[in-house]
Formats: sequence, C-alpha cells, structure tokens
Amino acid sequence: MDILVDSNVILDILTEDKKWFPWSSKTLAYYAEQNVLVINPIIYAEVSIRFDRIEELEDVLSPSYFRRDPLPWEAAFLAGKCFLAYRQKGGRKRSPLPDFFIGAHATIAGMALLTRDISRYRNYFPKLRLITPD
Repeated sequence: MDILVDSNVILDILTEDKKWFPWSSKTLAYYAEQNVLVINPIIYAEVSIRFDRIEELEDVLSPSYFRRDPLPWEAAFLAGKCFLAYRQKGGRKRSPLPDFFIGAHATIAGMALLTRDISRYRNYFPKLRLITPD
C-alpha cells in the first residue's frame, strides 16, 4: 500500500515533539516496513522550513525512504473544490491550505494518509483512509 506521509508526522520526529514524537516515530517505522512512503512538493516545502540547506533536507527526506510524487492535476482541482466548501462554511483563509492539496492528492491517488491532523481531512475528504492516533 502507498501511504502519503503528512508533514506534521515528519516534523514531530525532527523536532522530537514531546507529545507526538513517540506516536509519529513508532507509526512511521511500522508502516515503512511493508509499505511505500510517499511525499509530494507541498509536504517537501512544509518540512523544508526547518532547514537552511537543501542538502540537509535531502538527507532527511531521502528518495530511498520516501517516494516523491508530483501533485496530480485532478488533485489540484479537488483541492480547489474542498477549499470552496471550506469558504462556504465560513473559513477565512484566502487561498487553499496545504491540507487541501495533501488530502486531495491522497484521495485521487488512492493512497492512505498518515497524519495526526484528523478533523480537516475527515470533514473535507470523508472517503480518504486515514492512519491517525487512536
């Protein structure tokens, strides 16, 4: 199974987040054993903020560990539609949030999404298979 890994899981591990590091590191390692872990340019960009040099980021997001998939055009369309629904429900952001692109990518590509950010994905991508904390 292909699993898109949300940036919050990767960042939990990099920052050794006190609350989320144990769950994120254990879960990522568990799913890496039998599945293909995937990132996209949105996730890459979100994680890159922690680094001064691209070489450091490349070490962490190594293509030997994470497959790099482009964002499909169909996912961009779905992200826009979900963003429109968000705005119609009173959302105040003026441009699509990264979560809309990430959720749409996993949905269109038929991947599961490994994340700890549950509510937005469940609200806007109800058919998406989520791997989340209990």
